[in-house]
Amino acid sequence: MLSIDMTDALTSSPGPALADDASRLRLAVMRFSRRLRAERAVDTMSDGQIAVLGWLRVKGAHTLGELAERERVSAPSMNRIVNCLEESGYVTRTPDGKDRRKVNIALSDAGRDVITETARLRDVWLESVLSEFTPTERAALAEAESLLSRIAER
Repeated sequence: MLSIDMTDALTSSPGPALADDASRLRLAVMRFSRRLRAERAVDTMSDGQIAVLGWLRVKGAHTLGELAERERVSAPSMNRIVNCLEESGYVTRTPDGKDRRKVNIALSDAGRDVITETARLRDVWLESVLSEFTPTERAALAEAESLLSRIAER
């Protein structure tokens, strides 16, 4: 189990112990993320497609360029993702009311259903796993969530 003493981390200079902690944390987060992503409503949908649907659910309609920037992919790559989602009925494209050169991509009802069910499946899986942990372990994970959120916002 990864254990980081924040007092030591703040008062000591980076060294092999910090590098080892960082490496172990990276691997654990990657394995956890991969396992969590396996829980999805549509097995044939890619991680990128799920990410776009999730972003549209949370933030609303976006242009292709905004989505590409958000997902850190090229505009042509995002266009392929959006084309697949549109062909499956998960998103819609509508001309921008102010700038006819732009097209807004929005979540359709079917896309909303897929992302809602995917979130539900992921929550059910995680709740099942967490039910096997002690209250102390769950408290440690709650603290880790706060710290991981801080890392993710950098």
